[in-house]
Amino acid sequence: MEVEYVKDYLLSFQKTVFPSMIERELKVKPVERKAVTIIGPRRAGKTFYFFNIISNMERSKVLYLDFEEPFLKGLSSFDVLRIVLEMFPEVVERLPEFVFLDEIQNVSLWESLVRSLLNRGFHVFITGSSSRLLSREVATQLRGRIITYLLLPFSFREYLKAKNVHVEPNLLENRGVIKRELKNYLEEGGFPEIVLREEKEKILKEYIDLAFFKDFVERHSVKSITLARYVFNDLIQNFSQEISVRAIERRLKSQGLSFNIMTLYRYVENLEDTLFIYFLRKFSMKAHERELWPRKVYLADTGLAKYTMFSQDYGKLMENIVFLHLLRETNQNPLLTFYYWKDYNQNEVDFIIKDGLKVKELVQVTYASNK
Repeated sequence: MEVEYVKDYLLSFQKTVFPSMIERELKVKPVERKAVTIIGPRRAGKTFYFFNIISNMERSKVLYLDFEEPFLKGLSSFDVLRIVLEMFPEVVERLPEFVFLDEIQNVSLWESLVRSLLNRGFHVFITGSSSRLLSREVATQLRGRIITYLLLPFSFREYLKAKNVHVEPNLLENRGVIKRELKNYLEEGGFPEIVLREEKEKILKEYIDLAFFKDFVERHSVKSITLARYVFNDLIQNFSQEISVRAIERRLKSQGLSFNIMTLYRYVENLEDTLFIYFLRKFSMKAHERELWPRKVYLADTGLAKYTMFSQDYGKLMENIVFLHLLRETNQNPLLTFYYWKDYNQNEVDFIIKDGLKVKELVQVTYASNK
């Protein structure tokens, strides 16, 4: 660990002036003796979400570490504990009260680090770009001391706010503006940087490549890049549709690719870990049947669909937006679950929404551009 680099980093952060930020709809607050965890795809705004929280705190009480920084990569949990307990007091002349750990999956044995910080009475906030932070293993190691929220790219309301579009949705004269912006939102998506920049396609391609290589290939030591790329593209291309691993297998074999079916299942599971891709299970009263394939695949942002689409399908894009809305709702209602349903005659319901044990609502999504 480069001690002087770390000390300079700590001092620099104490003087950092944050840029103006779009207030997000997700609301979290410190919880005594529990770590608040924000997960989400890369570039969804997790770091700026942290900055927004920190901007309302006394800076000398805050320690922030971004483990994407080169000199912080590869640190052990012991190294980080030393930064908190020794280096921060040397620089700021006090212990921090609030510890923010950004992209914590890059720290080895980070679960023990978080537990140690909580035991010492620190308020801990962490972010990660991996669904592994939700895994049963993590929950077990932290013994119920972690509360997790999902931060996705901008919702449509946040998108309008970012573009400085202020409309009253119930006023008839605003319908044209809302329809135009909704169409733009469906096509562009809501990644914060993309909404506010001109080079949208180029930036989006960089995001996709970053998720593919860093969060999938490198993180999971993927050996066959060709096979992995095909699976990644196939899932994106078939968004808002039913998909099965066996169907992907057939398409791969038609391309002359050879592989082990278990490798294919592992790749699909690991791609979901990037939080760029989500799978929706089919509704059944039997738990084991809900775990079966096929499932429907959705994207963390509709802008990702540009990567493989040859024409816009606004019905599929709108269905994906509704899926993301429901996903955001689970932040405030942990008992909310949702599925899709299809019978043998191909009759289908896009979303069956449950609140606890009760079926709350059935949702069928349509997009009528001329209404």
